[in-house]
Amino acid sequence: MTQDNSLTVHEEYGKDEDVEQQGYNKNHWNKEENEVANNDGWETVGRKPQRQPHKIQKDQWHGYKRPASEQEYSDEVEIGDSIEPSEEELADLSQACNKLWELDLNRLVPGKDYEIDCGEGKKVYQKEDMAQGSLFSRLSEDIFRRPTFSRFFSLLDNYNPDQGHKEVVTSEERQEQAAFIEEISRTAPIKYLHKYLSSKGVVPENYQDFKRRMTSLWFDLYGRGGTSGSSSAFEHVFVGEIKQRGEQEVSGFHNWLQFYLEEAKGRVDYQGYIFPRQRGQTPDYETQLLTVQFEWNGVLKSVSSMFVGVSPEFEVALYALCFYMGGEDNYIQLGPYPVNIKCYRLGDRIGSVFPIAEC
Repeated sequence: MTQDNSLTVHEEYGKDEDVEQQGYNKNHWNKEENEVANNDGWETVGRKPQRQPHKIQKDQWHGYKRPASEQEYSDEVEIGDSIEPSEEELADLSQACNKLWELDLNRLVPGKDYEIDCGEGKKVYQKEDMAQGSLFSRLSEDIFRRPTFSRFFSLLDNYNPDQGHKEVVTSEERQEQAAFIEEISRTAPIKYLHKYLSSKGVVPENYQDFKRRMTSLWFDLYGRGGTSGSSSAFEHVFVGEIKQRGEQEVSGFHNWLQFYLEEAKGRVDYQGYIFPRQRGQTPDYETQLLTVQFEWNGVLKSVSSMFVGVSPEFEVALYALCFYMGGEDNYIQLGPYPVNIKCYRLGDRIGSVFPIAEC
């Protein structure tokens, strides 16, 4: 099976993820922070006046990225037996995933650490903008200083969004990748992930070897869009890519922190939430699993799902656990949320993985 044809991702309910597109420039895409206008070389698709994005203060904007060379890390978590998988968890993927939810000590508190306004709902095929403002109205500055969050932020500007663009990874970017893996490896969700997978014989028992495996899983480049070395699991799932099949479309982009930052820079236009499958389950400011529609620099993502307020280490652990131990559909319970973790493989790599709300 060839690399570029082995994955057909239906994350937009039946659409192909492997379509080549041309013409982006990495440096052009990563604009300076004070350029909030939607003028990054894209044609804006808008049906209302340009909204004023919530802005990140200058000291906050420059301060969230940790230098790649900084080797100071958080202390190892000391939570004893709580990271030892139980027999029930080892036998039931849903229970194991819910344990990760419980171990996410870094998860934010809605209304306290951040505020969202879901606006009005819509169906997937509706193209009208149902949101009068941004999804995010506030995110506490303290979040930018949290170790795993700041390491995560440092990775987001390392990629060209063109799905057909061959990525070039610099030595500094490799340092940022290693620093992120090192930081999250000191947290409870990743320690639990290692205990779980090593007990199954899926990953090495040696923790350093396990960290190298995680680095490879998330950051090794592979082909997508007809070009080798143009994508990675991390780029697709957490950052997002642009593909073209007749017209440009957003592919991937399932992370709330990336959504927040791109919205703050004026590149994301939130269009409203997608109606839940069950009537009466309208999302509100406390909801931490959303299905939404948005435009990324004028390019539509008709339906996308993402957790809100969860930590980077939780998502990395959850998606890796489902990739190694689950199938394409993984119906699980995470706290109050019934969810399907949809996981598509590209050979032995993560092609795409994202949550689908089951209520």
